[in-house]
Amino acid sequence: MPDRPIALDEYPIHQVPLSMRHVATGDRNAYDRCIFHVMDHSGRALLIAGLGVYPNAGVIDAYATLRLGDRLHAVRASDALTDDRLALTVGPLTITVEEPLARLRLTCAADPDDPDGLAYDLTWSAAFPATWEPHHTQYRGDRLTLEGRRFVQAGTCTGRIRVAGEELAVTAGEWTGTRDRSWGVRPIPGEDGGRAAEEWRPEGFHWIWCPVRFDDRFVMVIVQEDADGHRTLNEAVSVRGDGARDVQLGWPHTDISYRAGTRHPERAVIHLTGPDRTPHELTAEILTSSPLAVGAGYLPADDWQHGTWRGRGWTDRRSYDLSDPAAHPLAAYGVTDHAARFTLDGRTGHGIFEHGSFGRHDPSGFTGYDSVAGEAGR
Repeated sequence: MPDRPIALDEYPIHQVPLSMRHVATGDRNAYDRCIFHVMDHSGRALLIAGLGVYPNAGVIDAYATLRLGDRLHAVRASDALTDDRLALTVGPLTITVEEPLARLRLTCAADPDDPDGLAYDLTWSAAFPATWEPHHTQYRGDRLTLEGRRFVQAGTCTGRIRVAGEELAVTAGEWTGTRDRSWGVRPIPGEDGGRAAEEWRPEGFHWIWCPVRFDDRFVMVIVQEDADGHRTLNEAVSVRGDGARDVQLGWPHTDISYRAGTRHPERAVIHLTGPDRTPHELTAEILTSSPLAVGAGYLPADDWQHGTWRGRGWTDRRSYDLSDPAAHPLAAYGVTDHAARFTLDGRTGHGIFEHGSFGRHDPSGFTGYDSVAGEAGR
């Protein structure tokens, strides 16, 4: 097919002298995607939904998982990427931007062959302005393997979720929503290993990503550290909805209480510092958890991963039993999203305590990939 202009080329939005059909890099790992978290304040339910475009792989895919009790209900879909980049639909999953940066609609159509399968119709409304996260880069040896630009936002959700014969009413006063948009270059499966895979495996990696909504502010904390605790990504900021300048909250330090014999957090205290050097404690109480390697397609998932070609019109629905952690051993080596209740300076809020700790992490006392809490020094 000739490389003709596409509809987006009508608009003055170009960043490079290419059609909007193309991205500026030929890297196969180029991506553009989003993730939403919708959680009830009791900790009973956590919905995670996302959609991604991989222009140089020619793939668009999406997923949704709902943690309800000990069951994780998942819907995944993948298809060939078309020239209509405004059509954020894959199989039964759709994201509609009704008002940019303010209101989006998330839908999952019911499966006529499975009336008990996951379906939802939700409106996500921003409560605070979107805020940038730090520019994120990672190297493997001398090669840049990840470069991402992201913004994050907190809001409310309303609508309905249906699954397993049950309907959940999603209301603004009892549910919280957060979201993240990112684009750039990020590894997708299928890349050659070579020397980098053999010689540059990290000794350890420690990650915290924490968007929290309070009634009067949105707090975002990010921590990424190497095995020795060296900080490679850092953010702590408070965002108001009244147009006030964002307040930086220093260099966060975290004390995590892990479940014995695991690296599963049950409670955490993030120590923040105001511009006037006043200390603040952001405390997280974990309510429910959803491992991203189960159902949502994040590494090291073994049944589906983002950006992989599954043919045209691929859709998969399944349910996982999370009552036995041993049933999903790979989940322990992937990032987990924990819905949590937070407190800060007498305020109560809700959000996500996203956490992953793999290999050695000296500040936590973990000595290697098989090291867990409850051993000497932790």
